[in-house]
Amino acid sequence: MALRMGIEEEYFVVDPGSREVVPRAAAVVRRAERALGERASTELVDFLAEAKTPPCDDLDKLEEQVGAMRAAMAGAAAAEGVRLAATGTPVLGDLVPAPIGAGARYAESLAVYRALDDEQSICSCHVHVEMPDRERAVAVSNHLRPWLPTLLALAANSPYWAGRDTGHACWRAMTWARWPVAGPPPYFESYAHYEELVGTLLGCGALMDTGTIFWDVRPSARLPTVEVRLGDVAPTAADASVFAALIRALVEMSVRAVEAGEPPPGPSQEMLRAAYWLAARDGLAGDGVDVCTGRPAAFRELAGDLLAHVLPALRDSGDLDRVAAGVRRLMTGGTGAERQRAAYRRRGRLTDVVDAALLHARAL
Repeated sequence: MALRMGIEEEYFVVDPGSREVVPRAAAVVRRAERALGERASTELVDFLAEAKTPPCDDLDKLEEQVGAMRAAMAGAAAAEGVRLAATGTPVLGDLVPAPIGAGARYAESLAVYRALDDEQSICSCHVHVEMPDRERAVAVSNHLRPWLPTLLALAANSPYWAGRDTGHACWRAMTWARWPVAGPPPYFESYAHYEELVGTLLGCGALMDTGTIFWDVRPSARLPTVEVRLGDVAPTAADASVFAALIRALVEMSVRAVEAGEPPPGPSQEMLRAAYWLAARDGLAGDGVDVCTGRPAAFRELAGDLLAHVLPALRDSGDLDRVAAGVRRLMTGGTGAERQRAAYRRRGRLTDVVDAALLHARAL
């Protein structure tokens, strides 16, 4: 039986006239809770509204849930006189300092992390894949590490920030990298090693609590899953679902490797950071590097390598045709970042970029 998977997504709240971000997320979430319950929530910054799918065991169910979730969130926003946009960074608006949401935990975050919170206006996609225990989740994390830059390139959807083109495909990753515990996870000898390092980070004050472990792969702090957190929020429900299915297949191949006693690849943190930067700068259209060998390789080639690696898991789950078609769509039609720039080029208006990213209050 295929591992169950689920998605968490964040969206920007935007004014329908100016298309600038506005601090109205709390009101949107209160209204969305009528349809989604606890699956709708606020985030640190009041420009952002978050929603989560239930666990799903197949790709059709997941895409249906993402579409329904987006429609419910968009409907709640419309009822509050605002809209929601699926882009990794805010295209337009007065962003700094960001409006911090209400609550003791957010106040504590501002006290601990200070100006880092000022620019925390970013929207991501977190994919959860069920795990039997945290020991297995940490072992899987080790096997996922070499593939993370390629996943980042595939998911790039944040080229604009506050009215300007940053020159990057994934500016969200650049802002995220400044946090003390973020980016590609280190290699862990065991779950005990993971716990020891987390304890040290808590003790020295680099972590506020276990909820601020922001590595791009981690055992979830509250669910029996391994959580892959590196993607920008996807432009469409179909893009998000294919991305999740690709990650599930990668996790499944990692589980098989762990069970077979295969040692994980051991790319250095320095190579991973360099590959992340290349992926964030140019996305799928750029040149990257094989982090295990140091061999230069285009990210399109690396994406092909990733797809070849997970073929057995995709065949077993029945997802091969859909995921392969989704990856081809990114290769030919462009990532979210490329589509955002294409929307701008048509008339030279950033409002068109926002319009292309808007969620609609019906199934997508």
